[in-house]
Amino acid sequence: MRLGVLDVGSNTIHLQVMDAHPGARPTPTTNFKVELRLTEYLDITGAISAGGVQLLNDAIKEAVAHARENSTDEILAFATSAVRDASNGAQIIADINKTHEIDLQVLTGDDEASMTFLAVRRWLGWSAGKLLVLDIGGGSLEIASGVDENPEATLSLPLGAARLTREFLSNDPYSAKGIKSAEKHVDDLLKSSLPESLRSHDANHFVATSKTFRTLARICAQWYGDNPKFLEKSALASALPRLSTMTNKERAELPGVSSSRAQQIVAGGIVALAVMERLDVDEVEICPWALREGIVLRRLDWLAD
Repeated sequence: MRLGVLDVGSNTIHLQVMDAHPGARPTPTTNFKVELRLTEYLDITGAISAGGVQLLNDAIKEAVAHARENSTDEILAFATSAVRDASNGAQIIADINKTHEIDLQVLTGDDEASMTFLAVRRWLGWSAGKLLVLDIGGGSLEIASGVDENPEATLSLPLGAARLTREFLSNDPYSAKGIKSAEKHVDDLLKSSLPESLRSHDANHFVATSKTFRTLARICAQWYGDNPKFLEKSALASALPRLSTMTNKERAELPGVSSSRAQQIVAGGIVALAVMERLDVDEVEICPWALREGIVLRRLDWLAD
């Protein structure tokens, strides 16, 4: 069957069309993406503005049209932290579902962590042992750990790259004060929020997903000759001060860094380094599968039952 996975995220509205059936590896066929950065449309009440809602509806309209043009059997639509945390998120979801005749569901942070964990487990297999999975999105950080396909422990924190950039990093280049404030905020929240089940994770395979981690690994590979399939904490610790003093334009000229990602990669690096230090992780393997693949795999499991 052909599934369209519509991801309404903090940075992008991304439709991935995949051919899939139970027991087989999902095969991407086509995709449609609009960079929207919904967190930039939040007003002082925490609501997504009328302009942001209109742009969101325009993007979803195009994505749904693309899915139908490519003969999808079903659209699996989900929204993550930007809509989940917006004070008018419930009304936005109801209006979108009525207007576009889809079933857009809001995932909880634990849902995100669990679905991403499933995708990583299926990609790496059982031989990978006990996994610790890290994912940095635009609005939130997800952590999951376990030995099975469902994690034993999950955590979602409002430490996304777009969110932190908006709250702490407004100058270009960023000010030392802004960087220090962001680092302290991240450290304080991790220190106060990490449960004992994750602090003492005893995992033997450390994995990271998301564009933020992939971009950081690629930058470190370019600068230090590292393997881009892995990100070392020591390399990230060396790269972050250098990234922090660059302008957005200079960061956008780095390999694999788009203009929109250039604004967020420093905040993403701050979160990545802090969580690796807090969890005593020296290196993470970059997994190409993440939340969208996890959504597809879970749907296929339900169909097979």
